[in-house]
Amino acid sequence: MSVVAAHINDAGITVLDSKRILYREPGFALLDDDSLTTGSEAYSIARIKPRRIQHRYWSELVSTPLPDQRFAHLSAADLASRQLEQLWRPLQSTYDKIVIVVPPYMSTENLGLLLGISSELRMPVIAMVDSAVAATRREYRNAVPVHIDISLHSTNLTRLGQAGRSQVERVEILDSCGTYALYEAWIRTVAESFVQKSRFDPLHTAETEQMLLNRLGGWLATACSSKTVKLELEYGNLSHEAEIESLELIGAAAPIYQSIASKLRALYRAEDLPAIQLSDRLARLPGLADMLKARVGGEVFLLEPGATARGGLARCRGHSEAEGGIGLIRQLPWDQAAVEVRSERTEQEHTARPTHLLFEHLAYRIDESPIVLGSQSTEGERTVPLPSQMPGISRRHCSIRNQNGQCVLEDHSRYGTFLNGHRIDGSAVLQVGDSVRLGSPGHELELIATEELQGS
Repeated sequence: MSVVAAHINDAGITVLDSKRILYREPGFALLDDDSLTTGSEAYSIARIKPRRIQHRYWSELVSTPLPDQRFAHLSAADLASRQLEQLWRPLQSTYDKIVIVVPPYMSTENLGLLLGISSELRMPVIAMVDSAVAATRREYRNAVPVHIDISLHSTNLTRLGQAGRSQVERVEILDSCGTYALYEAWIRTVAESFVQKSRFDPLHTAETEQMLLNRLGGWLATACSSKTVKLELEYGNLSHEAEIESLELIGAAAPIYQSIASKLRALYRAEDLPAIQLSDRLARLPGLADMLKARVGGEVFLLEPGATARGGLARCRGHSEAEGGIGLIRQLPWDQAAVEVRSERTEQEHTARPTHLLFEHLAYRIDESPIVLGSQSTEGERTVPLPSQMPGISRRHCSIRNQNGQCVLEDHSRYGTFLNGHRIDGSAVLQVGDSVRLGSPGHELELIATEELQGS
């Protein structure tokens, strides 16, 4: 009995068996007048026929008609069904079971629709697994793992519990922070390099814009290992060349990278040692792993291509189709050896520690004695009193102090405390430049460092 696993990630839907990857194509669909094509074929002309391309049907999997009136006879479910059909057709004579690994942003309704489509296509689904759980095959001893993957239109972060197995503890979705937005930024940056070098603008025609998109993956791979990237495009019997610094590509991605780092920091409590597990898609993004290591600390672990689908296959291949239907698996035992995560504080972490809390033009010195923020002062405590009429502020809302060489924010409220726009999970480590928000619409407090103390 032969089993395959399919990881539904529209940045690159992956199907594999125990030996090799059988299918890896993006969630793109080309809607021509008399045909519907999905995957790499649609992606290869996405910039040539942009008005006939759909690429949100997996992230917005519904059965309602597409908003584009030209294609109102179709739904996102129809496009997803066509892609599943095209990937399954060449496999169905060889494999008689399939494990489906799904992203955390899919709702119960999305998952039900996906199973319905699979049933119509006679795909013998035996298990449906959360992607972070499928990807995490070992225990990270002494640490707290967060699995991060990126799809076309979002970045997905899952904090995992380790009570004898890998299990979903908390999920955060960063919308508009996917590979689509990153590639848009990089295409503009690369095009500008060509313009500056030779006045050749590859965005001037759809054909050369598509060439940029097709070549971008190779250039990014070079940027991961080299300080500069040589760019070359052949068009109109001419070869156009340029060169770009890898740091310039990293800079173009900085807004999305910073959003990922900020959300990740809010997932970790002050006492946690981070074990940051990145999918192979994120591992291939220049500068991201190094930036997360510097901003969050702990250790970064990079997964190989197909690791998520492979993890689902290895631990669910023995399942049989349940009589009561398929449910989402959100916890699985480990099947690989545990790894010890070392606790090492870096110089970067030390120098990023704030010395003062700035609120309404007044700086409060941060030391081992807690600074308490809330709507009511407490005798014997250093307090930053906030207006009581602001909704969402508790009398003793949160506190900030130096603890074990770190600047620690602790939330004592029932309303939540927000670090750089993200609600913290009980406590968090603060860095220079951070913003803490309390209440709604809220008071903003900044974390700063004075020059003489930072230099001491």
